[in-house]
Amino acid sequence: MFQKMSKSIRNKYAAIFIGMVLGTILLCIVMNGLFLEKYYLFQKKKELLQVYSYLNMVEDTSIWQQESFQSELNKMTDRYHIEGLVLNSNSAIVMAFGNDEEINKLHLWDNIFLEKEMFPERPNSNPEPFQMQVMSDRRMQVENLEMWGTLKQGNFFLFRTPLSSIRDSVRLANRFLIFIGILAAIISGSIIWHLTKRVSKPILELANISQKMADLNFDAKYNGSTGNEIDILGENINHLSQALQETIAELKSANAQLQQDLEKKSQMDDMRREFLSNVSHELKTPIALIQGYAEGLQDNVFEDEESKNFYCNVIMEEASKMNQMVKNLMALNQLEFGENPIKMERLDIVDLIRNYLHSVDILMKQHEIQLHFSQTDPIFVWTDEYNIEVVLANYISNAIHYAGNEKIVDIKFEKRDNVLRVSVFNTGNSIPEDSINKIWDKFYKVDAARTRAYGGNGIGLSIVKATMENLHQSYGVTNYENGVAFWLEVELA
Repeated sequence: MFQKMSKSIRNKYAAIFIGMVLGTILLCIVMNGLFLEKYYLFQKKKELLQVYSYLNMVEDTSIWQQESFQSELNKMTDRYHIEGLVLNSNSAIVMAFGNDEEINKLHLWDNIFLEKEMFPERPNSNPEPFQMQVMSDRRMQVENLEMWGTLKQGNFFLFRTPLSSIRDSVRLANRFLIFIGILAAIISGSIIWHLTKRVSKPILELANISQKMADLNFDAKYNGSTGNEIDILGENINHLSQALQETIAELKSANAQLQQDLEKKSQMDDMRREFLSNVSHELKTPIALIQGYAEGLQDNVFEDEESKNFYCNVIMEEASKMNQMVKNLMALNQLEFGENPIKMERLDIVDLIRNYLHSVDILMKQHEIQLHFSQTDPIFVWTDEYNIEVVLANYISNAIHYAGNEKIVDIKFEKRDNVLRVSVFNTGNSIPEDSINKIWDKFYKVDAARTRAYGGNGIGLSIVKATMENLHQSYGVTNYENGVAFWLEVELA
C-alpha cells in the first residue's frame, strides 16, 4: 500500500478556502474601522447639498409655496432626516421643515453673526456662500452636521441632520462581522470538506490502482463516471495497465525463449547420443514380441481361431505401445532440443486442472479413485498453458494408475511468497530412496511390470523434467508413509 500522505489535497484546499473566508471578514473589519465613518459623513454632506441645490435651483421664491415643490421637499427632508429653515433679510421665516423653528432661527443668526467667536479655527474666506461643520448639541447630547449660508435669492438658511453614533455602529458592525465570519468559516469549511472528498476520492482510487500496477497486479480498473478530467486520466491508466500486462507477458516469453536458446547448443550433442541409445534399447522388447508372434502366424502354429486372434491382439498391442512411445519420444525430443515454443500467459490454474479432471472422470471411476480437490477460488499464474497441462496430466494420470490402499488422489495448492506449489498425492507404495533421483530419467521404471501393464513406457516423467526446465521452474517428488506426492511450482500472477 502506498505511503500515507503528509499533505492531503482535501485538507489543503479546505484550509485555503476557510482562510480566504476569514481573511475577507478581517479585511471588512479593517475597512470599516478606517473608512466607514468618513464615508458616512461624506454621504450626509451630500444629502445636505442635495436639499441646498433643490432650493437654489429656482429664481422666484414664490415657487416654494407651490404644493408640488413642497411635497418633493418634504419627501427629501424626511428621507434624509433633515430639519431647517429659510429666513429673509427681515428675519422672517420664509420656509421651515422639521421642529424647533425658533431655536433653529436663533442658531442661524448665531452662526452668521458670531462666526468668529464660535469658530475661531474656520478660514476667513470661503469660495462657497455656505458653511458646513459638525456641531455638538449639548441639550440633546447629540452631534449634528450643520450647513448654513445664503441662497442665490439672498435668503439665509440653516440645514441640520443628526449624526448617529458612527463609532458605536462600527464596533457593532465589526462584532457582527466576527460572528458571521466564524459561522461562515464553519459552514463553508464543512461544504468544501465534502466537495473536496468527491474530488480526492477518485484520485485516491487512481493512486491505489497505480500502486497495484507497481506490484504487477493489473486486475484493478478505474470505473469512474463523473465525466471530468479525472475520468480521462482513469481511462488512460486502464489502457496503460492493459499495455503493461501484455508487454510483461511478451517479455516473459522472450526471456524464457532466450534462456532456452542459451542452453540449447551445449545440450544438443549429448541429448542426440542418449536418445539413440535409449530408443534402440526400448524398442528391442516390442520388436522381438512382434517378430515372434508374426512368425508364429506365418508358420500357422495356432490350433484354433481364438489362438490366432490372441497372436494378432499381441502384435497390435505391442505396435500401439511402440506408436505411443514414438510419439512421446518425439515430444521429448522437441522439448530437449528447444523446438517446443514457450508462450507465457496469465491463466487460472484451478480452472485448467478442473477441466482435465472432467476429461479423466471415467478413468477415475474405473479405478474407484476418491478424488480430493477442494479449491474453488481462481488462482492466477504466469506459465505456458499447453506445457503446464502436459505436466499436470502426467502427474494426475500416474496418481490414478498407481493409487493403492484407500485409492485416494489429493490435489493441493500452497502459496510461497510469489510462487504457487501444486502437489498431486496418491495413496499406495512410496518410491524407494535409491530410485528417487532416477525416476526423471528416460525409460526408467520403478515397477517395470506394472508400468508396462497399463501401457507406460517410462517417458512421462522425463517429459515433465524437460518441460519444467524449459519453463525454468522447480519440480520434484516427496515420499510419505501412506503414499507419494509429485509437485511443481509456477510464478503467481
